[in-house]
Amino acid sequence: MSTISIIGSGGMAAAIGGLAGKAGHTVEVTSRDAAKARALAKQIGAGATTGRFGAAPVGDIVILAVPYSAVLDVVKQYGERLAGKLIVDITNPIKSDFKGFLTPEDSFGAQEIARVAPDNATVVKAFNTQNAQVLAAGPIGGHPLDVFIAGDDSQAKARVSSFINSLGLRPMDTGRLIMARTLEHACMLWLGLMTHAIKHTNFSIRVSLLG
Repeated sequence: MSTISIIGSGGMAAAIGGLAGKAGHTVEVTSRDAAKARALAKQIGAGATTGRFGAAPVGDIVILAVPYSAVLDVVKQYGERLAGKLIVDITNPIKSDFKGFLTPEDSFGAQEIARVAPDNATVVKAFNTQNAQVLAAGPIGGHPLDVFIAGDDSQAKARVSSFINSLGLRPMDTGRLIMARTLEHACMLWLGLMTHAIKHTNFSIRVSLLG
């Protein structure tokens, strides 16, 4: 089992933290709002603790569970305290009107995070195509949810895959970190389906293996 530090206290932090606690991982929660961090740690239970926002995370795996609009400032504030950490980026740099992205045209969210993180930190994209409520609910029709990942470091991706497996989810490696751009577009696809076809959020994008 691992020690996981989650920066953030919203729905995705609660979903991932809850699954991690149930799986036997040690969970640390930090947030700019210390009261929300304490409440989430209590909700997670299983010995979950809180850390001081901006202080060095205790976990080797650090999950960025804050909106993309805030994540670059958060990573800059932590600075060298993230040195040597495996950073899991779950964010989506999508505009509030769902009509485009907040990143430069020649970049993508995970790359922007990697640019401001310490040089010896490793960024892996994961969880960004999952809805918090669906993620927290677990398998759909007996099938584990798919968590798509991307990253340049194979050992880091193996660690993230192992963590995902331990939560009862299915990791799906999509390739190098540049594939995070495609995963961020996949979230836009999810939003389009939710808005125009499915009309609710109780669904997940997954891979069906035929034959």
